[in-house]
Amino acid sequence: MSGPVITGTIHGVGLGPGAPDLLSVRADRLVRTTRHIAYFRKAGRPGQARRIAEGMLRADAIEFPMEYPVTTEIPVSDPRYNACLSAFYAQCTEKLAALARSGEDVIVLCEGDPFFYGSFMHLHSRLSGVVPVHVVPGITGMAGAWNATGMPITWGDDVLTVAMATLPEEELVRRIRDTDALVVMKIGRNLPKLRRAVAAAGREEAAWLVEHAAMPNQKVTPLTEAESVTPYFSILLIHGQGRRP
Repeated sequence: MSGPVITGTIHGVGLGPGAPDLLSVRADRLVRTTRHIAYFRKAGRPGQARRIAEGMLRADAIEFPMEYPVTTEIPVSDPRYNACLSAFYAQCTEKLAALARSGEDVIVLCEGDPFFYGSFMHLHSRLSGVVPVHVVPGITGMAGAWNATGMPITWGDDVLTVAMATLPEEELVRRIRDTDALVVMKIGRNLPKLRRAVAAAGREEAAWLVEHAAMPNQKVTPLTEAESVTPYFSILLIHGQGRRP
């Protein structure tokens, strides 16, 4: 009589905003003890998630870099973009599920929090119900960014809006004007558009740019003084000024 089938677990592990000592105790333990390590990266790059985990992996770790087939080469609005990424996530899912079915645990290294604008959620939706999947929360990049400014992002009843700089300019203006506190991500080449939107909303003097939050090369600059921006690791902030004792 055969014994029970042992299935491994896929762990989406939030690594936080960039500093290795900002991992949770649970995340640290999984990164250091799990043999199979997966992570996303752009082709030809080591990948930010892997960089955070540098020096933490066990000596016999087996790494599975998942290299995006497309990043900015095709517009998001192009049907080919979704088709390409969908096939990519399907391939990654098949590989991870096969490892789990063979009894192996796997961790997927995730920048920030796995469920906050991260690529892991696309694997999670495909793996759920197929093999066991667990998520380890992480400190978000935006939390690292507003802490870098040394000022609270919200007070009292402030409403916080999180927006993407990829939104149409008129939509950005409306969102910026209508909120108390603001976080804008995915800036990169959208900085000129974002700068115009912040000015049109009348909030240019209150805006800050944070680059490489919680990393050694962290930089905090008022938007009015910023000339350029690091494409990927940049966040714009406007702090709420709400009710306080």
